[in-house]
Amino acid sequence: MLKLYGHAFSSYTWKALIALYANGTAFEFRPIGGTNLADDAFVQAASPQGKFPVLADGPVTVFEATSIIEHLQLHHPGPAPLLPADPAEAARVRMIDRVFDNYVMAIMQESVGEAIRLGALSPETRKDVETRLDRSYAWIEAWLADYPRHSAVTLIECAAAPSLFYADWVHPIPDQYPRLKAWRAHLLALPAVAQCVDDARPFRHYFPLGAPDRD
Repeated sequence: MLKLYGHAFSSYTWKALIALYANGTAFEFRPIGGTNLADDAFVQAASPQGKFPVLADGPVTVFEATSIIEHLQLHHPGPAPLLPADPAEAARVRMIDRVFDNYVMAIMQESVGEAIRLGALSPETRKDVETRLDRSYAWIEAWLADYPRHSAVTLIECAAAPSLFYADWVHPIPDQYPRLKAWRAHLLALPAVAQCVDDARPFRHYFPLGAPDRD
């Protein structure tokens, strides 16, 4: 059976979990963080920086959430159209996947990282993060004009749901981006995403900037 190593509160673990849940793929979740030292050691050895999630598929080990989803599409496909069959369309989907990882998630995590390191978020970092997130929000708002809201889960939804979930906690999406606000709500209502949200509720007190009383 497939084994996914990660943490229920981890955004990138969510990204892989959403793909697994959307396809109803059988797997065993192996929580990281002291529950099983052998599992922690396996993750530490799996990639250059020992980060999770990590997927074990028999003798094959896959790290990085996007690569895990690509592996699932190739070797354990299901009803969810994670990636288009057409190579050109698949390249476009991968491009948007990078938008959410690099221009939403990574920016948001700068705030989280500073709060963990220093115990607080400086006004300078807060302003810088909010300015850059606003630029990303504006771009996604425009992109959504041609991206219909649907119930299917693709690599885009897998990337967008966790990044927008946490980014909106760090810097709430302004009302001037109604399509983005509505799409975030739509994503969180998808069954595969809602399961991740619910499974992570016991860990919200760990959010270093204070988890808002919503979602």
